[in-house]
Amino acid sequence: MVRTMSLLRALIGTARMVRHTPHLAGGLPPDDAVLLDAPDERLAPALVSAALGDYDRAAKLLATTRESAEWENRDRYVTRLAAFAHGRDEWLTDWLRAAPRDPDALLVKAELAVRRAWEAPARAERLRETGPLIDAAADGDPRDPVPWRIALDHARGTHAAHTTFESLWERAVRRSSHHYGCHVSALQYLSAEWYGSHGECFDFAEQAAFDALPGSLVRALPLRAAFNRLLSGEPTPVQLDRIDSAADLAVEVSAEYRPGDPWPAEVRNLLVYVLVARGRWTAALEQFRLIGPYATSFPWTCFTDDPLGQFLETRDAVRLQVASAMPLRGRADRRRPRGHYA
Repeated sequence: MVRTMSLLRALIGTARMVRHTPHLAGGLPPDDAVLLDAPDERLAPALVSAALGDYDRAAKLLATTRESAEWENRDRYVTRLAAFAHGRDEWLTDWLRAAPRDPDALLVKAELAVRRAWEAPARAERLRETGPLIDAAADGDPRDPVPWRIALDHARGTHAAHTTFESLWERAVRRSSHHYGCHVSALQYLSAEWYGSHGECFDFAEQAAFDALPGSLVRALPLRAAFNRLLSGEPTPVQLDRIDSAADLAVEVSAEYRPGDPWPAEVRNLLVYVLVARGRWTAALEQFRLIGPYATSFPWTCFTDDPLGQFLETRDAVRLQVASAMPLRGRADRRRPRGHYA
């Protein structure tokens, strides 16, 4: 009897999936339309020009962000340009040769050096060698918080003491009190994986979210703490409550941005992971609709070398889970009168 009931439930679940899954594709772009880490309309031309060996567009883009104090955009663009330079840096070499004191070129150089040092076998030693490059980038514009985000990443890799971390953090928030990149770097330092604890991580993130301005992605920072905790094993009941609260707050933050907006895409990708981990399938499907075509490497590279494939597989799995929970017969079917054979 038990075996029969299990088989029946499986058959019903399959029937529900077959019936509802095509309908649940509404609002989701097809697989071949999904892009991984797609640049926005300002960054894309700079990357194309860099691929052709020309740094002029990148220089103009970063100069604009600095002059307009667009610190969030500046951080993202520097990160992406340095990632591109990791494999093809001729354009950056030419830029530094032509303008060795350019604050924007120095910033990309520091980010690239730290990125390369993190991947080296002797990580801490290599990172210590990059210290002067970060100092030079910080001297480029005293208002710029991005060098201090790099310095916080550097501190984590060089086993810097809490006092050093606190000094760097104070300098970062003095320049931009709600800078998302600096908050993420600080949160990583305070995580249990590095030099803090799950409690410190949540406390820091929740306080930052409480203090953040409306519309700021910092309000979704507790989601990062939740992700770190989920990666570390089975959470306690109290921690599960904080994880669920973090997800709820991130859902609110996500709703403040338009569907298909590339700006909150990474937060939405992370939110999907946390919602899936908590079995909140319908909420996860809604976030996939809001993500649109913008898959991001994080968090999927934490589990696979194929982040785009993982994104698409997770999206399919969420659709199936939602479909399997839907009633097999619709309300109209249930109201159909007896003896009706249409």
